Amino acid sequence: MGGSNLEVFKTDGRESRYIMFPIAVMYYFGTNLDNRFSVPGFWPKPEETHKIPFEREEIKAELERLRRKRLERRARRAEGDQQE
Repeated sequence: MGGSNLEVFKTDGRESRYIMFPIAVMYYFGTNLDNRFSVPGFWPKPEETHKIPFEREEIKAELERLRRKRLERRARRAEGDQQE
């Protein structure tokens, strides 16, 4: 046992570069990911999305809205067929 004669301190610096380079690359690409790889406007805002109805009255209102929309499309389609 010769005291503090460690091999780490006997190197000429190449080994520390081999160790620090991957760590530096991982640090550079691992920080600030939200700003670096984000696409602005990709996800819709909560007010732009459809709200899923869970209550009984909300479900009935949504079904009625879909039924009216379907009947309006059917009426427009029938008008178009009659005009031709």
